[in-house]
Amino acid sequence: MTTFIPPHGGYQKLRSYQKAEIVYDATVYFCDHFIEKRSRTHDQMVQAARSGKQNIIEGSMASGTSKETEIKLTNVARASLEELLADYLDFLRTRGQTEWSKDAPYAKRLRELNRTPDATYETFRKGIENPDPIIAANVIIGLIRVTNYLLDKQLHHLEETFVKEGGLRERMTRARIAEREKMAKDLKDLKD
Repeated sequence: MTTFIPPHGGYQKLRSYQKAEIVYDATVYFCDHFIEKRSRTHDQMVQAARSGKQNIIEGSMASGTSKETEIKLTNVARASLEELLADYLDFLRTRGQTEWSKDAPYAKRLRELNRTPDATYETFRKGIENPDPIIAANVIIGLIRVTNYLLDKQLHHLEETFVKEGGLRERMTRARIAEREKMAKDLKDLKD
């Protein structure tokens, strides 16, 4: 029998998920150290980071039966991380600071670290846990920007795949037609 539910899940292997997990852990650390714990901003930043990570998981797991859901949830992850990015930029702005320029020495070092295969929180720990909140915020901003870039590429790929392969209903129809054709061939072979 032809299967119409393709392999799905495997979000742990997605670079977007790996980076989103680092962003979440970094945001929890940052907020616990530099944002008043009882403030709404603290909760919202942590929730936006969590939403970015969790929606990648949910979209990946739903992909077997709904490419539409996968695309929507991946986009929700992207939107949540954009909201989080704005919070970090606000943090800098309200302190009279700005995001590092691309040519800043720390920004160059961050780009090098982002090219590390299988990077983890530990790869960025020194920057994330820097006692200077301006440095920590800039490191996390860089991580969010990379994650958003990866999610943009992922969304583009999901769109292309959907256009080429269709969704569940189309796969179900193709599987049913293939099964009918097989049954008709088997019946014909029996008669011959």
